[in-house]
Amino acid sequence: MHLRRNPRRTMALAVSGLLLATPLLTSCGFNYATDRVYTPAAGVNNRDASVDVLGAVIVSAQDGSGTFIATFSNNDQEKKATVDTLSGGNGSTLQVDTFKAIKLDPGGLVNLATVGGIPVTGTFKAGDMVPVTVTFGDGERADLTVPVVTDSGDYAGLDTSSSSASPSSSPTDSSSASPSGSPSDTSSSSPSASASE
Repeated sequence: MHLRRNPRRTMALAVSGLLLATPLLTSCGFNYATDRVYTPAAGVNNRDASVDVLGAVIVSAQDGSGTFIATFSNNDQEKKATVDTLSGGNGSTLQVDTFKAIKLDPGGLVNLATVGGIPVTGTFKAGDMVPVTVTFGDGERADLTVPVVTDSGDYAGLDTSSSSASPSSSPTDSSSASPSGSPSDTSSSSPSASASE
């Protein structure tokens, strides 16, 4: 008689243990970290709009100026897209040089590291995070907080903001910069100097 009760007790304990373990086992079933998109790089990604912004960084050779670098990927396989504006995000002092709209073929991409980036100025330095807003031709926008990286290693030579302005700068070239900038200020490294630094 004692032997007949033992299997029932064992079965009851096993079922109880399984019921207690069920919430723990089912909680691990979704949204694994290994299932999420991850790019092992310094740049940040935004996939909220029909155009993806990938690997976005500001490459800076000196404090207060740099070059915005990213890859724009058009997810629409039938329509062209454009990147119309780049601006400082909420609370940012970022100033952006004017640039022509970046055209993206259907399903195409443009890598600013290979075609030239967008020169920017502001109160930032390597290691900072800068809020940036990218606006597309269809009215969509992407808000990112972009890291500032040094013009070295993988990013060596990508900061065109200072190299493009130094040899050919003139009073007319720097007139579009901030009011405090002038041709004689180009040796200064203060963030309030011209955008051509």
